[in-house]
Amino acid sequence: MIFIGIDSGTQSTKAVALDSESGKILVSAQESYELIGGLPSGHMEQHPQDWLTATKNVIRRCVCDLGELSEKIKAIGVSGQQHGLVVLDENDDVIRPAKLWCDTSTVEQCQQFSDEFGGPSGLIKISGNNMLPGYTVPKVLWLKQNEPESYNRVRSVLLPHDYINFWLTGEKKMEYGDASGTGLLNIRKREWCKELVDFVGSEMQDMLPEVGSSLSIHGGVISEVQKECGLPDGVVVSAGGGDNMMGAIGTGNVKSGVITASFGTSGTLYGVSDTPAIDDNGEVAAFCDSTDKWLPLVCTMNVTVVTEQARELFGLSLGDMEGAVSQVDPGSGGLTFLPYLNGERTPNLPNGKGVIHGLTTDNMRPEYIIRSAMEGATMGLAYGMRKFNEMGVSPSEIRVTGGGSQSLAWRQISADVFNASVVPLATSEGASLGAAIQAMHCIQESEGDTYERLCERFVKVDDSSRCDPKSENVSIYEELIDRQTRLTRDLNEADHI
Repeated sequence: MIFIGIDSGTQSTKAVALDSESGKILVSAQESYELIGGLPSGHMEQHPQDWLTATKNVIRRCVCDLGELSEKIKAIGVSGQQHGLVVLDENDDVIRPAKLWCDTSTVEQCQQFSDEFGGPSGLIKISGNNMLPGYTVPKVLWLKQNEPESYNRVRSVLLPHDYINFWLTGEKKMEYGDASGTGLLNIRKREWCKELVDFVGSEMQDMLPEVGSSLSIHGGVISEVQKECGLPDGVVVSAGGGDNMMGAIGTGNVKSGVITASFGTSGTLYGVSDTPAIDDNGEVAAFCDSTDKWLPLVCTMNVTVVTEQARELFGLSLGDMEGAVSQVDPGSGGLTFLPYLNGERTPNLPNGKGVIHGLTTDNMRPEYIIRSAMEGATMGLAYGMRKFNEMGVSPSEIRVTGGGSQSLAWRQISADVFNASVVPLATSEGASLGAAIQAMHCIQESEGDTYERLCERFVKVDDSSRCDPKSENVSIYEELIDRQTRLTRDLNEADHI
């Protein structure tokens, strides 16, 4: 049997075809697209139609490349960028472009939620999470307050992966994992939080789809899509999930002791918990996962975007950057790079700015600045790792994904900063592989096909590229993390970032 996993992200959509017998990814396809340009600062939007076009094209290319084997396709799983707001009218047409996870234009709306419900502690009490600009429901309130004509046309609110599932099956549903990132889900009870829904407006109750188990089948592929994509009869679509939830499955992060760190444009750090993992301070997102467990998660908005900006500033290739970082000792000669180029989510600095602190005549050189950028981005995630440890979520191994994970220098920095063994995956697939595994799980080929067993079969780490922490560097970074935390706090309190 063959299972297709689709990862619809901010920059591109990718599909892989996984063979359940050999465990091999037989074919893959990818199609890129752009953000909408020319928007005001903080506004990040895309046309949902771009996702559908890309999804159709990558499925068709997989089917074409599989040839006669395409008749063995049994199910499709979809991973999508989290938090994006897709609004449909009474005819199920998209009303306006989707506001994305990285859109920070909703700071005012988040404050309105906070004021109404007694601050972060009050929000956490009723839902399990604080209200952050990246989440979906502040975007809905923004729409109501800033584009009332559009809001009055809204009949359905979906997330990006839900919208792709709707296109594939004609059914509107939302599973627990991605739903928990809307800011509307009571993650303890796994049901919509009525108080938060009604704060936007009682009419929103009718806009939300049914929320249900991530283990279920979403529906069957409709005939129109089947013909357009060349799929065989009887293909079903799993519940799908957000990219982090699918990334957890695709990295084998389905049991305690494993933490996934994603080094992409943004950075995420997440584990798995059998019970709701709620941070009383709201800095760790208390999400559900897409296996009907929970996914404590820390997200930072500035990872490879910082290193890429630094690399391009000095006109270096990726190889040159790797060499430059390797020339410099831990600590970057006293430089501290606060990496908040896009604002920040953890810590919560939606209007934050980047800072390079500690410049001298000795360290004002490309190699020092580039290493400090890499260290700053990593230590931003390490702040979240400390929170995990406080909550009893402690890793024996960190599995790294994303573009940054391909750098040996960065993996060693990560091992030293996190004080844990760091290992990349044998394949670059994460969310798309997780989506394919979820598609396999949803049809329950046998009772033994638990997520743990499936991940043991299909998720492989690259032990030859593993990095273990160096004790002499661990102590250096412990002090530097404290320094970065203090510097961020002091500058923020003085309104300088």
